[in-house]
Amino acid sequence: MAPLPNSIEARDIAHHFHPFTNARRHEEIGPIVMAKGDGVFVEDIDGKRYIEAMSGLWSVAVGFSEKRLVDAAVKQMAELPYYHSFTHKSHAPVVDLAEKLINIAPVPMAKVHFTNSGSEANDLIVKLLRYRANGMGEPRRKKIISRLRGYHGITLAAASLTGLPNNHASFDLPIEGILHTICPHYWREGREGESEEAFATRCAAELEAMIEAEGPETIAAFIAEPVMGAGGVVIPPVTYWEKIQAVLSRYPEIVFVADEVICGFGRTGEMFGSVTYDLKPDIITVSKGLSSSYLPISAVIMNDRVYQPIADETARIGTFGHGFTTTGHPVAAAVALENLKIIEERDLVGNARARGPRLQDGLRRLADHPLVGEVRGVGLIAGVELVTDKEKKVAVQPPGALAAKAFGLIQERGVISRAIGDTLAFCPPLIIEDEHIDTILATTREGLDALAAEMGM
Repeated sequence: MAPLPNSIEARDIAHHFHPFTNARRHEEIGPIVMAKGDGVFVEDIDGKRYIEAMSGLWSVAVGFSEKRLVDAAVKQMAELPYYHSFTHKSHAPVVDLAEKLINIAPVPMAKVHFTNSGSEANDLIVKLLRYRANGMGEPRRKKIISRLRGYHGITLAAASLTGLPNNHASFDLPIEGILHTICPHYWREGREGESEEAFATRCAAELEAMIEAEGPETIAAFIAEPVMGAGGVVIPPVTYWEKIQAVLSRYPEIVFVADEVICGFGRTGEMFGSVTYDLKPDIITVSKGLSSSYLPISAVIMNDRVYQPIADETARIGTFGHGFTTTGHPVAAAVALENLKIIEERDLVGNARARGPRLQDGLRRLADHPLVGEVRGVGLIAGVELVTDKEKKVAVQPPGALAAKAFGLIQERGVISRAIGDTLAFCPPLIIEDEHIDTILATTREGLDALAAEMGM
């Protein structure tokens, strides 16, 4: 049904150009307009409540109505609503937050640089690696290896790191110097008769072959998410990270970047995905859960071997020619600090670890459903890949149509997931309780049952 004239939906259609949206389709159907948030729930302007099983965009760790974050923002707004960190200026929230991130980092780190989104943080990493290589007198060391289906953001550089076709199409991306190695999705990419461990060995071998083919002296970094999120919730196969890090150890000049934008601050059942998979990165990107997305903030956390050549180059040039007006914004930093306090005080990482099996086991019980090809996940992040032919692992055409239909049926029943290709993704707030998980599970099955019935399956 078309929105009523001059309604908020109609005005949205008239004036608002949406991200990650088919603009022509949006002109036909308009938006669902959210009005309120309460814990794991959001409510639209018609009063319909939904469990937000995606935490918004993988990000609202502490739920949608945390008064302590509101109070932290108000207090900081009253004291110092804005200041910058250019040219030797600083303020207490940004110093406290940088210190906090260094203290809780999964491996020894030296410095933190703040940005406003995960995309900006990963874009900065591309610049930092170029700057560092020039500072070290290695101007050829500029290439970065990412992975197919990896997601690292949407700026020109970050979208180039991203390994998803729709983030490249018609943008003339990726830019030069960005390479993509195999996606570690065993169910999709494993060969007939190949064990999971043998697949992990092949992934590592392909990475090393790419390094050798390009020339190790030209490779600046390898970037990867501990668990792939927007690529369809891809869990690394057994021994994958052990073997990937063994390859990187043979090329010590190549920097290892862990993109913890989704995994960081408890999502996998540990404070960082790097802890879950025993990763030893040189750089870590964080955002989303850093402030539970109450305000925009992100950070690049780097170790000393990354930082020192960069610092030397700033001395040679006389400055570090990068920064945003709102880099390290005091209100965002104050909210992030309070958010981290809540995560620690309420042991939300422990809650993810405790509740995760209920979500994972419940979703895995969908494996017998005629539309479910694979269920995968860890902690409080999961994906259910839909198919119409389990043996061939294919769905209806065009790709993504099946999950989009399932997503709509589940949303109509009061649970918001996300359709990524033909995978339904789940990433609920870390405050979630068993009763909410049970509702997500039951509603998902109801939606899939309705779709199967509609398709005559």
